[in-house]
Amino acid sequence: MREVGALTSYLDVAQVALYVFWIFFLALVLYLNRESKREGYPLRGGKNGDKPVDLLLGVPAPKTYKLYHGGEVQLPSGKNDDDRPLAARSGRVEGDPIIPTEDCMTHGIGAAAWVERENAPDQMLDGSPRLKPMSALSDDFYVPEGTVDPRGLPVHTREGTAVGSISDIWVDCMERIPRYYTVTLNSGGTVLLPIMLSTIRKSTKAPTEGSLMHRLTVRARYIDVASVYAHQIDGVPRLSNPMSVTLREEDQIQAYYGGGQLHASPDLAEPLV
Repeated sequence: MREVGALTSYLDVAQVALYVFWIFFLALVLYLNRESKREGYPLRGGKNGDKPVDLLLGVPAPKTYKLYHGGEVQLPSGKNDDDRPLAARSGRVEGDPIIPTEDCMTHGIGAAAWVERENAPDQMLDGSPRLKPMSALSDDFYVPEGTVDPRGLPVHTREGTAVGSISDIWVDCMERIPRYYTVTLNSGGTVLLPIMLSTIRKSTKAPTEGSLMHRLTVRARYIDVASVYAHQIDGVPRLSNPMSVTLREEDQIQAYYGGGQLHASPDLAEPLV
């Protein structure tokens, strides 16, 4: 006679626990996959980019999020799709690479593509802009002694042409690191230059003045921007407010310089060998 409740005598508890874990893990993966589609969807496909892409499980139901600095946003909103006209034509059949019809760097194509992020500055916890020029900050932000102060250094583009000089440094006040240079152009006006896409170098030419030891040992420094040419520096997206940079402007500026690594000249898009 079997005792009531003695399940372990005829049920493999370890195997049941394993099956329960598998079911839970599968449900978790499917849930996370669905939740990951709150931004950037629906996707578009087809030869002309006008065909919605069917997705596994579809997109989740809209959910309202309360933002830290006030306001609300609903995701998915149905407005995440990019309605900007594509300055390119598709290939002969679906799946072929697109062929640009305009300048990639100015029209945001390929490596120079950018996202329509919020057209407002990134913010600190107190609501102030996160990125600010050092000239507008207190003495708590400075260039340490013993390091190269880039302010005043000339800026050279890919072919070695001097197009302007550094007049200010934009600082990430939250991380306390420099992010951009302000370049005062010889042609007039200013543009931002991402620090990570520039290099401080020493000139190979010796100075023509000073003592012999000075001419042998001292070399002038300059900022090297290898991703754009001199005639392209005026095309860098400008700021709507000289004292702040929006998230969208950041994306556009970084895409312009970064895209120049491939699109600044047709030769750059060719194989190395």
